[in-house]
Amino acid sequence: MISENRIGNEMVVLPRGSFWMGESADDKFATDTERPRRLVTFRRQFAIGKTPVTVGEYRLFAPSHSPGEPADWPVANVSWDEAEAYCTWLCAGTGEAFRLPSEAEWEYACRAGTQTCFSTGADLALNEANFLYSENGERIGLGRRQAVGSYPPNPYGLHDLHGNVCEWTKDTWHFDLSAAPSDGQAWIAGPNSPLRVIRGGAWDYLPRLLRSAWRDAVPREQRRDNLGFRLALTLPA
Repeated sequence: MISENRIGNEMVVLPRGSFWMGESADDKFATDTERPRRLVTFRRQFAIGKTPVTVGEYRLFAPSHSPGEPADWPVANVSWDEAEAYCTWLCAGTGEAFRLPSEAEWEYACRAGTQTCFSTGADLALNEANFLYSENGERIGLGRRQAVGSYPPNPYGLHDLHGNVCEWTKDTWHFDLSAAPSDGQAWIAGPNSPLRVIRGGAWDYLPRLLRSAWRDAVPREQRRDNLGFRLALTLPA
């Protein structure tokens, strides 16, 4: 099911369910940060952005952001706090409780019912996502962001969860998943924690960093040309 708020962000309602979060089976690139695998069961249904928030959508909030960039590119050079401010502004404009997705919600959306390294299977082809290097270090990609939705959707109808831009999540950084919440809620060590989790990999990465389980930490105030975000929305019980 897809709905669109009056600001323009398209949301996909995901099926209720459980999934194994973390390291994929037979994944030679998995690290301790993706372990141990944990069974997550969502108590509430939620929706997530069909694509990352675009430059054009973000300019409705911040008109002077990245002048000259195409409106259909995923927005980048936005800090975690600025992404949070966009969500607050969007809530005020729509009456809906938009927010950043939890790390578990993000991975559930990315996997889309799969347990392989990528939602596409064990490998990721250049026509399936926007990345720059092959696994042997050869430059093969575009070398820039691409319009959202330029690559095929995953089984849940979502685009760009592998590549294009990394994406902020709500969670603070924890080195591993040993005590991650089993209900899919954001794992918050403290409201002022300096490091936040990013997911998804980006246009200037190689495939191993676009895996469904890949996770990393970035200071919340940092802005990067390969880091954006998408929206989530908790649905009524």
